[in-house]
Amino acid sequence: MKRVLVVYYSQSGQLERAARALAAPLQAAGHPVEFLSLQPQQPYPFPWGFWQFLDVFPESVYLDPPPLQPWQAGPRPDLILLCWSPWFLSPAPPTTAFLQSEAGRALLKDTPVVTVTANRGMWVLAQEQVRALLAAAGARHCDHIALVDPHKLSSFITTPRWMLTGRQDPFLGLPRAGVPDAELAAGARFGRALAKALADGTLDGRRPVLTGLAAAQVDTALLASEKIGRRSFRVWGKLVRAAGGPGAPMRRPVLVAYVIFLIAMIVTVVPISLVVRTLLKPLMRGRLAAQAASYERPSGAGTERMREFA
Repeated sequence: MKRVLVVYYSQSGQLERAARALAAPLQAAGHPVEFLSLQPQQPYPFPWGFWQFLDVFPESVYLDPPPLQPWQAGPRPDLILLCWSPWFLSPAPPTTAFLQSEAGRALLKDTPVVTVTANRGMWVLAQEQVRALLAAAGARHCDHIALVDPHKLSSFITTPRWMLTGRQDPFLGLPRAGVPDAELAAGARFGRALAKALADGTLDGRRPVLTGLAAAQVDTALLASEKIGRRSFRVWGKLVRAAGGPGAPMRRPVLVAYVIFLIAMIVTVVPISLVVRTLLKPLMRGRLAAQAASYERPSGAGTERMREFA
């Protein structure tokens, strides 16, 4: 039997449900599974206060790791499932802290790693950061799974409402926030494929084992919005950090200006970008397909093995 370590940080519980659905077939196959819930020394609130929510974005974007509560994993794992969420188009700070920590890097070195995210659809650039941090740690990143909210436009409203009120229910005719429970449960197909790969010895971290299971599908219409957002977050994040550390009073005026800018961008730049990308899509089909395939690596968006592990 192979030892599996599931590392995650989940505020709302959505990512933990995804992690446990994925791990269940591994446990059923007899593999010992250990769950490591990352906990910051200074807990982040949930639901968030409005200003607390905004105040965390500079450190998220610049990958500043918060101190974590002491943790200790069991014997060295044969496989790590790294479950993370994007905050402001970057990995959540507790995930960043784990990836940059000496203990985390020691676990990751030469270990096969499958990354898992459950989010509102804009995960691509954050996953590139996670990929780079895994490479720096010497991990064998073999697969990536992206579970997403199918209601991408309405999630601009429903996701912030969820984060600020804790309410995930339908709102003003808009669908429920988050990844549907059925999609989280369907993630068990990845666990079955991983269990098979562990049993037949093909999961060595040097090649993907989750191809053909619709593991990661990039919405190319959102790529431009992600890139615009990342650039603006870095500029505004630098300005906020210059006003002081987290919670500093001088941050508030800069954050007010940032909120005004962000709302203006969401109601103008994002829709215009989506329309332009849609109009140009026929002319850019080849380029967009190549971009999507690059970001979807290593597991890809193919579906040819779905029936085998459904």
